[in-house]
Amino acid sequence: MPKRVDHEERRGQIAEALWRIAAARGLDGASLRDVAAEAGISLGQLQHYFTSKDDMIVFALGHIERLAQHRIRTRIEALPGAPTPRGVLRETLAEMLPLDEASRTGYLVQISYFVRAVHDERLRTHAQEGIASLRAFFADQLKAAIAQGEVSANRDPDREAALLIALTDGLSAAALMEYDSPRGALDLLDLHLARLFSGAAQDTGGAA
Repeated sequence: MPKRVDHEERRGQIAEALWRIAAARGLDGASLRDVAAEAGISLGQLQHYFTSKDDMIVFALGHIERLAQHRIRTRIEALPGAPTPRGVLRETLAEMLPLDEASRTGYLVQISYFVRAVHDERLRTHAQEGIASLRAFFADQLKAAIAQGEVSANRDPDREAALLIALTDGLSAAALMEYDSPRGALDLLDLHLARLFSGAAQDTGGAA
């Protein structure tokens, strides 16, 4: 009897084949035929799941995001006690840094994706929605921290959330280009969080 194909599993395999190509030479170097060969299937089989390269890219990005979210949940669940806003932010931001092979590949794919999205309205809209959702999630964590007195009420949660994303992007680039180490990037992230979570007695400039 022929083996039954798990369609979601096959779509995931195709997405991971695309990541490997994108991480090695960018998305522009990933044709449908190349991805099919990397995934070990025929071009016709691939086109059964994705009729265009953009459809495949959008799915692949969503798939990598779902895997990252799973790793973040695992990290948060491993924390001692009930999760705190600081703990949630720290583990989420740490997962966004290219600290190991999986997160490094994810970051390389995202770079390729964003470069393509600059000139592609559909991909750009998808990227904008994802960043807006991440920023809102960070802002909610910061609002909870302010309510608990862990972050100064003078801080603007939305602006601080935007700064956290910008900081992580910069630290990721530093680690990727090896002008800082992954450990050094994580240390700088922890330094920023220590300053941000300095208590309600601190003002926006960090003075006591």
